[in-house]
Amino acid sequence: MADNAAVAGNGNYVDFYNYKGKYSGIAGWLLSVDHKRIGLMYLYSMVTFFLIGMTLGFFMRLELWSTGQDIMGPQTYNALFTLHGIIMIFLVIIPGIPAGFGNFFLPIQIGAEDVSFPKLNLTSWYLYTIGGLMAVVSLFVGGGPIDTGWTFYAPYSIRTGTEVILPLLAAFILGFSSILTGLNFVTTVHRLRAPGMSFFKMPLFVWSLYSTAWIQIIGTPVIGITIILVMLERAFGIGVFDPALGGDPILFQHLFWIYSHPAVYIMILPAMGVVSEIIPTFCRKTIFGYGAIAMSSLAIAFVGTLVWGHHMFTSGMSDEARWIYSFLTFIVALPSGVKIFNWVATMHKASIKPETPFLFVMAFIFLFSIGGLTGLVLGSLATDVHLHDTYFVVAHFHYVMFGGTIFIFFAGLHYWFPKMFGRMYNSKIANTALALMVVGFNMLYFTFFILGYLGMPRRYYDYLPEFQDLHRFATVGSWVMILGIIIMIVNLIVALRKGDKAPANPWGGMTLEWTVPSPPPLTNFTKIPTVKYGPYEYEHYEEVVNNEH
Repeated sequence: MADNAAVAGNGNYVDFYNYKGKYSGIAGWLLSVDHKRIGLMYLYSMVTFFLIGMTLGFFMRLELWSTGQDIMGPQTYNALFTLHGIIMIFLVIIPGIPAGFGNFFLPIQIGAEDVSFPKLNLTSWYLYTIGGLMAVVSLFVGGGPIDTGWTFYAPYSIRTGTEVILPLLAAFILGFSSILTGLNFVTTVHRLRAPGMSFFKMPLFVWSLYSTAWIQIIGTPVIGITIILVMLERAFGIGVFDPALGGDPILFQHLFWIYSHPAVYIMILPAMGVVSEIIPTFCRKTIFGYGAIAMSSLAIAFVGTLVWGHHMFTSGMSDEARWIYSFLTFIVALPSGVKIFNWVATMHKASIKPETPFLFVMAFIFLFSIGGLTGLVLGSLATDVHLHDTYFVVAHFHYVMFGGTIFIFFAGLHYWFPKMFGRMYNSKIANTALALMVVGFNMLYFTFFILGYLGMPRRYYDYLPEFQDLHRFATVGSWVMILGIIIMIVNLIVALRKGDKAPANPWGGMTLEWTVPSPPPLTNFTKIPTVKYGPYEYEHYEEVVNNEH
């Protein structure tokens, strides 16, 4: 393992924080084309937007403390859940792991100095930031905050008097950012792998980013075209979606979900890649079923593009289409099951070190399994008719997206924090925060399953008196979860300032990022490595390290 001081003594090692380039200070970051700095700028932006989205959700739960109007009226509540959805989906969950950790670690994990198109990478961050700021600014301009829900369903999105054009334009710009990131990742994986690194020697995190990038490239233009049509409809009344003008609102639903259901896999596939990194590291074992996990990522990406119609079982589609979409929905569960089986098999008879990142993964497997199994309930025609547009759907969605993607975002943050920042955090405080988050999460969202089964419709700012006790229990759960999140963030901020210096490989990781100093050098490697073995073959790990330095 390279010694920081020795490398610095040779004049080769300058970490990417302290590099003095053409620009200094904040301009050195805002104009940097270094993938690590861009990854951190994404990371800081996403954590900020996450806190904004969480605050909106907090006020929504306060309104639902009791029946009747508490702190806001129905119009304000509609605006809050719309912005909460737009921010969390388009600004946090979809870009979260690929744009943040993917930008930072994909080049290092494949032995490259940077991504294929560094300037395009910086452009994609600016597009992301512009789109995010436009979404937030739309709260305060025009006819008031958008109240259509994050799905922008026509014809309401065409007729509402609130500000719709600005958040739609924001989503369109964010889509461009997503496409550019996908193009960059696909090209980087194909062209910049280190000598000896074949596709089946790539880390599984890289496989997940590669699969996701194809969905970003192929699926995102569909939502872009749909957004343009809605804006033209509002501006010129062209009659594509408005039934009063001969349009078809069901067409909007098809176009929206053709992108937005694959977007679910844009959100969860990178998270599954992070899990496949963390488990072998803390189990001190080669991952079980490497090839099956890699292929299941591609299978999820492919089959996931064919199942969008299960969002529309109650919209009036033909019986044949319903059972076909239902069947495909059950099929897409199989490659997810393959992953979970292989993760659990990796843990069998392993010497497990239960550090914070591994505990986050354990929470993820539990929560995601609940989300996945309840997804099959919604994928079944008979039960979906009863549960459609109830709180059951909200619970399922949050177990998959929050319990899945966001929990693994936090797991990745704790796993790679020492490598990114060169500091160690307090594990006891981090574990306490995780415990509070898991307890609060289940108090909040499992209660939603019960509410939905009993018939509580989603998106309502008020409810019948018989639902009040369950709503109050859920709201208390939200406070517990938010407390855990705040403790976690404060712990990491303190670690940034006062944490012990991190060694190059604090966890005993087996992929290439753990063979470079913490934080990494400006060009990632003093010498491009030659890879002889796969990424999780422990018996060859020391030989791989010696190869590189």
